[in-house]
Amino acid sequence: MNMSSLLNQLLGASADQAPTGNPAGSPGGGPGGSVSDFISGRGGAALAGGALGLLLGSKRGRKMGGKVLKYGGVAALGVMAYKAYGNWQAQAGQTAHVAEPQTLDRVTGPVAEQHSTAVLKAIIAAAKSDGHVDERERQLIDEGLRSLTADPSVLQWVERELQKPLDPAEVAAAAGTLEVASEMYLASALVIDDGNFMERSYLDELVRELKLAPELVTELNAQAAAARGTV
Repeated sequence: MNMSSLLNQLLGASADQAPTGNPAGSPGGGPGGSVSDFISGRGGAALAGGALGLLLGSKRGRKMGGKVLKYGGVAALGVMAYKAYGNWQAQAGQTAHVAEPQTLDRVTGPVAEQHSTAVLKAIIAAAKSDGHVDERERQLIDEGLRSLTADPSVLQWVERELQKPLDPAEVAAAAGTLEVASEMYLASALVIDDGNFMERSYLDELVRELKLAPELVTELNAQAAAARGTV
């Protein structure tokens, strides 16, 4: 299993929803259409009880990103980042000068792997930011992941990420492009609990390390809030 497939399963999408790039004639949408398609509930299993659910165990049953990520998987995350990025470009008057954002819903192959690996790294770090992932929980996460993949390299990678000290600068270093940085921040914003001081502080430091423009962060936060149904 590659990182794109693992991330897609952890975010709750079915196998046939893996991102395949933006089809012709569907502006603003990922595979198969727009954000509304993902919200409508095509395919996908709930996060509760899965490996990501274990990662987010201290979040008192919250589901990452509500229906959008529950049903849309990787592609929905890409669509949300694309919309935020596009809104930011338009506000800055950059649309005539900047290439179309290459977010997760619009990339394939090695580029999709790069995006997915960075987003997984961000999710794991955000889940650790309240300090709740202990040895027992790591064992449970490992068992959950083994039900998704037998690839030892993937399992070893996740274990290494879980064991690392929390370091926003090290996490941000995985962002090779501004689009990847946007996706990493968006995924992290969906994971953290705004009411938890440790988690909020971690997210604030991450955004500084990612060097995202404040206006772009505002757009990404708006997408996260909409996904959670809080706006």
